[in-house]
Amino acid sequence: MFDQDADVRLSAWASHRAHLEHAPDPVQDVWDFWQHAPFVPVNPQVDPYFQSSWPTPWEIIVRNQYDDFTKALMIAWTLKLTSKFAQSCIQIHTMIDNDRNRAYNIIVIEDRWALNYKDNGPVSLKDLPSSFLLENLIEVSTPR
Repeated sequence: MFDQDADVRLSAWASHRAHLEHAPDPVQDVWDFWQHAPFVPVNPQVDPYFQSSWPTPWEIIVRNQYDDFTKALMIAWTLKLTSKFAQSCIQIHTMIDNDRNRAYNIIVIEDRWALNYKDNGPVSLKDLPSSFLLENLIEVSTPR
């Protein structure tokens, strides 16, 4: 999907959201979809702490470059734009792992699942390391 032109990517994203409505494991499916997004170490146009700097999901897909935060945001928005998850509490927790001196942008779904921490997909929120400290918490709403 990510190596196609913008119109194909936008269409694939819409189809994926429709698939999630009836998927037996939508949390794993959304991870499977986004784990192959083209990664960039830093996206200077997006500041996780200032929502006004965030492009719309459609702009992000057209640009087709995803840093850790942008990928987390797209996973959250993909879920929020389904009727299945529209009313769910979905948050992005910026967590600092003091043991590894590393930051993660973790999507938390209904205080149950965590995504964007391990490359193998969703983990139970209670399975996150105790060395993680919460630096920032964003409640994700439907995009503008």
